[in-house]
Amino acid sequence: MNKPRGRGRPRGRSTAREDILAVASRRFLQDGYAGVSLRAIAAEAGVDPALIGYHFGSKRGLFGAALELSINPTLVVARAVDAPLEVLPERLLRSLLAVWDDEDRSAPLLRLFDRIASEPDAARMFREVVEREILGRFAERLGGHDRRAAAVTVQLAGLIFLRYFLRVEPLASMSADEVVAALAPTLRTALAGPRRRT
Repeated sequence: MNKPRGRGRPRGRSTAREDILAVASRRFLQDGYAGVSLRAIAAEAGVDPALIGYHFGSKRGLFGAALELSINPTLVVARAVDAPLEVLPERLLRSLLAVWDDEDRSAPLLRLFDRIASEPDAARMFREVVEREILGRFAERLGGHDRRAAAVTVQLAGLIFLRYFLRVEPLASMSADEVVAALAPTLRTALAGPRRRT
């Protein structure tokens, strides 16, 4: 194991960022998202844990960088989920569409999903990410309503799968405005939960 570097910004040219990424990409796939701590990654990379925050901001940020994602789906959700509930459906849909409709930004995500389909370790890791960082964030936002959070996650995942992987028509050819107009009402229902019978 490498001896950890001292605190503060390293002097001269540092390979700390590359060292962290090399360890993180292997450990995420090997141990899963939940099974890896930032402190363990820092120790194996031989760096101060503060450098992970300096370079990547958070575990979510490190995950996206380690898998070479130009845009991290967990960060997209994190940025949108705090919107007021009355505008949250539109905010979520427009945030996802902005990423996936941009071919340069969506290409790494498509490659990631190819890995998920063929590599059990990648599938296990991404399942944990979805459970903790996407479904978990929705449940937290909705006051602990796991089933409502699951309904929201299913709708968003279904949109991505049908529009960008299977390219099902007319969904694949609809404009972003058309998608939002069509799906925001059902997403709003999922966020609100079933109506109580009177």
